[in-house]
Amino acid sequence: MASPANSFVGTPYWMAPEVILAMDEGQYDGKVDIWSLGITCIEMAERKPPLFNMNAMSALYHIAQNDSPTLQSKEWTDSFRRFVDYCLQKMPQERPTSVELLRHDFVRRDRPLRVLIDLIQRTKDAVRELDNLQYRKMKKILFQETRNGPLNESQEDEEDSEHGTSLSRELDSLGSNHSIPSMSVSTGSQSSSVNSMQEVMDDSSSELVMMHDDESPVNSSSSVVHRKDHVFIRDEAGHGDPRPEPRPTQSVQSQALHYRNRERFATIKSASLVTRQIHEHEQENELREQMSGYKRMRRQHQKQLIALENKLKAEMDEHRLKLQKEVETHANNSSIELEKLAKKQVAIIEKEAKVAAADEKKFQQQILAQQKKDLTTFLESQKKQYKICKEKIKEEMNEDHSTPKKEKQERISKHKENLQHTQAEEEAHLLTQQRLYYDKNCRFFKRKIMIKRHEVEQQNIREELNKKRTQKEMEHAMLIRHDESTRELEYRQLHTLQKLRMDLIRLQHQTELENQLEYNKRRERELHRKHVMELRQQPKNLKAMEMQIKKQFQDTCKVQTKQYKALKNHQLEVTPKNEHKTILKTLKDEQTRKLAILAEQYEQSINEMMASQALRLDEAQEAECQALRLQLQQEMELLNAYQSKIKMQTEAQHERELQKLEQRVSLRRAHLEQKIEEELAALQKERSERIKYLLERQEREIETFDMESLRMGFGNLVTLDFPKEDYR
Repeated sequence: MASPANSFVGTPYWMAPEVILAMDEGQYDGKVDIWSLGITCIEMAERKPPLFNMNAMSALYHIAQNDSPTLQSKEWTDSFRRFVDYCLQKMPQERPTSVELLRHDFVRRDRPLRVLIDLIQRTKDAVRELDNLQYRKMKKILFQETRNGPLNESQEDEEDSEHGTSLSRELDSLGSNHSIPSMSVSTGSQSSSVNSMQEVMDDSSSELVMMHDDESPVNSSSSVVHRKDHVFIRDEAGHGDPRPEPRPTQSVQSQALHYRNRERFATIKSASLVTRQIHEHEQENELREQMSGYKRMRRQHQKQLIALENKLKAEMDEHRLKLQKEVETHANNSSIELEKLAKKQVAIIEKEAKVAAADEKKFQQQILAQQKKDLTTFLESQKKQYKICKEKIKEEMNEDHSTPKKEKQERISKHKENLQHTQAEEEAHLLTQQRLYYDKNCRFFKRKIMIKRHEVEQQNIREELNKKRTQKEMEHAMLIRHDESTRELEYRQLHTLQKLRMDLIRLQHQTELENQLEYNKRRERELHRKHVMELRQQPKNLKAMEMQIKKQFQDTCKVQTKQYKALKNHQLEVTPKNEHKTILKTLKDEQTRKLAILAEQYEQSINEMMASQALRLDEAQEAECQALRLQLQQEMELLNAYQSKIKMQTEAQHERELQKLEQRVSLRRAHLEQKIEEELAALQKERSERIKYLLERQEREIETFDMESLRMGFGNLVTLDFPKEDYR
C-alpha cells in the first residue's frame, strides 16, 4: 500500500512508523493510509504537518521512535481531536480500518454541504484579485505614460504593495493545505499543491487570459481581447487589422466548457506562487534524489540481511541434514551389525546343539560298547566259574564213594541248577546296574550339555549387550561431536550476521551524517543567498528612505520659505524704506544660514539612516546566522544522539542474541547429556533385566531337570563323576 507521503517524494512527514521500520523489518498493510489521513488532518488544521521544520533524516527517527503527534491548538472540537487520535494510533493493530472510521462521530455528524465549495470559491476570488494586482503592476511597467512622475509611481506601487499584502494575508487566512515555505525551512520540507505543476501553470495562464473583458494581457506571440460580440485576435507586432470571428454557438461553448472542466480544474494558487513553487520544485530534485537514495540504500541493506539470513539458514539446514544422515547411517550400521551378531549367535547355538547331540550319541555308544564288553567278560567269567564248580563237585562226588550214584547225579544236577540260577541272577543284576548306569550318565550328560548351552547363551547375551553398549557409546560420541560442530557453526553465523548488521548500520549512519552535513551546507547557502538578496535590496530601501527624508527636507524648506516671505513682508511694512536693503540682506543671510543648517541636518539624517540600516541589517543577519548555526547544531546533536541510541540498541540486541544462543546451546547440551544418561541408564537396566531373566530361566530349567531326575531316582547329579565301571 502506498501512503500519501509517496506523492511528496523526499518528504517522510506523512509516513507511518511501520513504513519507516519496514525498510528494516519487513512488510506493512493498508493501515498506513489511516496514519497519513490523521497527519493530513493535522496539516489542514495547523497548515503544516508535524516535524515540518525538521530535516528529513531527523524526522525519520522522530516518527519511528516518538509518540504519535496530536493537535497543538485548543480551538478544535473534541470529536475532531478524538478522530485524529484514533487515526494516529502508534500500533497498527490498534489503528482502525476505513470501515471503522466511517462509523466515527466526527464523520457521521451533520455539516454544511457547501462548506468546501464556498471555501474554494473564496480562495479563487482572492487568487484572482492577487493576479489582477500583479497584472496591473505589469501593465503599468509596460504601458506607463511618460507624464507619470517617479513620485506618483512610487505612491501607486506603495498602494499596490499594501493591497497585495492584504490580499496575500486574506489568501493565507483561507486555510490552504500547505503553508508557503520560508527560506529558513528546508526545500525538501516544502510540500506541493493538490494540483500537478503543469495543471497549475495551464489553469493560471487560462485565468490570466480570461480575467478581464476590457484589457489585453501581454503574451509572447499574440494578445486576446474580449468583447461582447466577437473575439478579436490581434498580432502583437501590429501586422494586419483586427478581424472579427463569429462567436461559437451555445452548444459548442457548453461542450468546450464541459471538456475543459473534465480535463482540469481552476487552480486556487496565484501565478506568483505557482512560479515560485516551480522554481522550488526544480531545487527539490537534489533532495528527492538524496531521500530516494537513502530509501534505496535501506532497502538494499534489508535485502542484504535477508539474503545473508537465507544463506545461513540454507547452510544450517544442509549441516543438520548431513548430521541427520550420519546419525541414520550409524543407526543402520548398528542394526546391521546386531542382525549379523544375532545370526552368528543362532549359528553358534545350532552348531553347539549339533555337536552336543553328536557327543551325546557318541557318549551313549561308548557306554553301550563298554557295557557290552563288560557283559561278555562277565559271561565268560561265569562260564569258567561254572566249569570249575562243576569239576569240583564232580571231584567231591567221586571221593564220596558211600553216596549212591543216582543221588550223586541228583545232587550234581541240583548244584548245577543252583549255580545257573545264581549266575542268572548275577547277570540280571549286572544288566540292571548297567541300565541304571547308562540312564544316569546319559541324564548327567544331558545336564552337562544344558549347562554348557546356558553358558553359551550367557556369553551370547553378554556379547550382544556389550555390542549395544559400544554402539551406544559411539552414537553418544558422535552426537557430542555434532553438537560441538553445530555450536561452532551457530556462533560463526551469528558473528557474520552481526558483523554485517553493524557494517550496514555504520554505513547508514555515515550516509545520514553526510546528508545532514549537506543539508547544513544547503541551509547556509540559502541563508547566504537570502542575505545577499537583502544586501541587494538594501540600496532600493535606502533610496526610498532617502527620498522620504528628501521630501521631508523639501517640505521643511517650503515651510521656511513661506515663513521667510511672511517675515520679510512684515519687516518691510514696519521698518522705514531706507532700511529695507539692510533688512533684506539680514533676512537673506539668516535664511541661508538656516538652509545650511537644514542641509547639514539632512546629510546627517541620511548618514545616520544609512548607518543604522546597515547596522540593523548586519545585526539581523548575524542573529539569523547564529540562530541557524544553533538550530543545525541541535539537529546534528539530535541525529548523533539517535544514532548512538540505535547503535546501543543494536549492540544490546546483539548481546541478547548472543545470550540467547548461549542459553540455547547450553540447554541443548544439557538435554543431550540428560538423553545420554537416560539412554545409558536404560541400556544398563535392559542389560540387568535380560541377564536376570536369562539366569532365572536357566535356573528354572535346571531345577525342573533336577526334579525330574529325582523323580526318576537318579539322586543328585551335580557331583556325579565317571568312575571305572565295576558292577560286581
